[in-house]
Amino acid sequence: MATITLGGTPTQTVGELPKTGSSIPSWTLSRNDLSDASLEDFKGQRLILNIFPSVDTGVCAQSIRTFNEKASGLNNTTVLCISRDLPFAQARFCGAEGIDNVHTLSDYKSGKFGNDLGVTIDGGAFDQLHARAIVVVDTDGSVIYTEQVPEIGQEPDYEAALNALDQ
Repeated sequence: MATITLGGTPTQTVGELPKTGSSIPSWTLSRNDLSDASLEDFKGQRLILNIFPSVDTGVCAQSIRTFNEKASGLNNTTVLCISRDLPFAQARFCGAEGIDNVHTLSDYKSGKFGNDLGVTIDGGAFDQLHARAIVVVDTDGSVIYTEQVPEIGQEPDYEAALNALDQ
């Protein structure tokens, strides 16, 4: 379990992020049109998984905007913005913001993705939502970078995640 804070109040996740060098666990999430998206759909691409509690919070929304801007210049890299929001909320946000360089995916059906990656929050005000984290995966499905953001209200280190792609 990772200890994180929400407004300075400690809480924990159900596990730890995957270790660098390990294979990312397989997953199936929901697209904005409610169809399934799986890890297999992105085979052969580098992935940045931008994981967060909800599109309806300021820091989460900013992370989507920032990665949307940065994603347009990335080669063979897809940015996936993942939360437990309903796909309709994700689509509404992206439509209103003009977000078109990233994909939003939802773990609303089962929470399995969050549990498997160790990012589900266990207790507190955001119980069962995802903690803010970044996972970068290479074209072979190996984890090359992770960041468990220690304070939910803090933005991730965008540059470190992007620099991991250059290693």
